[in-house]
Amino acid sequence: MNASMTPINDICKAAVSNYHSHSLYCDGRAGMEDFVRFALSRGFTSYGFSSHAPLPFPTAWTMEWDRMDDYLAEFRRLKEKYAGRIELYIGLEIDYLNEESHPAAECFRRLPLDYRIGSVHLLCDDEGRVVDADLSADKFRRMVDEHFQGDVERVVRQYYERSWRMVELGGFDIVGHADKVHYNANCYRPGLIDEPWYDRLVRNYFTEIARRGYQMEINTKAYGELGVFYPDERYFPLLRELGIRVQVNSDAHYPERIINGMTEAYRALRRAGFTSVMRLRGGQWTESPCLLYTSPSPRDS
Repeated sequence: MNASMTPINDICKAAVSNYHSHSLYCDGRAGMEDFVRFALSRGFTSYGFSSHAPLPFPTAWTMEWDRMDDYLAEFRRLKEKYAGRIELYIGLEIDYLNEESHPAAECFRRLPLDYRIGSVHLLCDDEGRVVDADLSADKFRRMVDEHFQGDVERVVRQYYERSWRMVELGGFDIVGHADKVHYNANCYRPGLIDEPWYDRLVRNYFTEIARRGYQMEINTKAYGELGVFYPDERYFPLLRELGIRVQVNSDAHYPERIINGMTEAYRALRRAGFTSVMRLRGGQWTESPCLLYTSPSPRDS
C-alpha cells in the first residue's frame, strides 16, 4: 500500500523518529530546516540528518569536503533554534569504497557526529572501474550486462563481500539498507532471492552484524513505489532471532517523504515479534516501544 493511502493518524503514531535523510548538502531536494519543520508537523520527537559523506572523487550525490563545516554549522543553528521542541542529531551516511575510504577512516572518525550509517552503493568491475549499483531496475540490468558480462550472481556476491568488509572495519553505528541489491537482482533474474546460495549469503551476513553488535535500519524509502523494505521483510524474524536492534528510517530526500512506508514497517516488525525499536533520547540510543505514540494533527511549525 502506498504511504499516501495510509491514514495520517496511523502514520504519526509510528513516525516519531528518523535518522536517515538527505538535504541540499548532498542529493536531497530541500534545506535542513524544511525537514525539521515537516518533522514537527508530523509529531516527530527525534530527527537526524545523514548526508552522503564525501568520496575521494566528486559525484552528483555526495557532499564535498569544502561543505562539511557549513553542514555542521547549520545543524548547530537548527539544534539551538528548535531546542525543547524536537531533538536533532547529526550524522553521515558513509560508503565502503575500498581499504582507504570507508566509515572507519580517520577523516570521518574525527568529525563531531552523533552517529554514522555504513552503506554500500558502489562496486568495482573487472577493470577496476567504480560502478554505481544503486540504480533503477532497468539501469541495474544495463550495468550488469555492460560491466559484469551479465553475471548478476557475481554482482550480488561482490555487494555482500564489500558489505561484510565494511562490517569488519567498523566505524559506524547503523547498517544502511542492508540488502538493497536484492530487489534489482531479483528483477534481473526472477527467483534469485529464493535460491539457497543467496539465502545463505544473507543469513551469514546478518549473523555477522549481530555478532558485532551493530544496529540495522529498516529502510522504507522504496516501499511506496516498489512495496519493499531493505532488508527484505522475509528476514525480519531472523533479525529478531539474532537479537539485532532495529530502527525505522525513511531515507528521505524530500521533507514530505519522511513518513513514507513507516507505519507499514512498524506493522511488519510487530508481525515478526518486535516490540521495540532504537531511538536517540538525550544523546543515547534507547529502546522505545513500537506504535505507542500519538501525535497531534498536521500543523504549520
